[in-house]
Amino acid sequence: MDLALWIAAVFLALVFGVGGAAKVVVPKDKIAAFKFAGWVKDWSPGAVRTIGGLEVLAAIGLILPPLVGIGTVFVPLAAVGIVLVMIGAIFVHARRREPVNIAGNLVYLAVAGFVAWGRFGPESFMG
Repeated sequence: MDLALWIAAVFLALVFGVGGAAKVVVPKDKIAAFKFAGWVKDWSPGAVRTIGGLEVLAAIGLILPPLVGIGTVFVPLAAVGIVLVMIGAIFVHARRREPVNIAGNLVYLAVAGFVAWGRFGPESFMG
């Protein structure tokens, strides 16, 4: 179980670390040019950067605490943060009628939910 949780956490950290960093450093109009990123047109540049920053923090929170052995409670908290961001993303994409994006959000939500459940559980490494 621990290996599956690590794989899921690393997957999420890569996806949200790279995606979040892009939202922080790439201008909004360039992000909007990507096929599945039209949602940024509905948000201010500051909001897009804030979302990106939260995604980067979540990616760090998934990996760094267990590696250094300090603050491991941040792993499930970071996963819950991703769940919340994905719930918001689902609403945004539903409003924009983007079912493909919703499907992707549901996958990330499920993986993050798995990590949160596994790391908050009684057999977690934080026990």
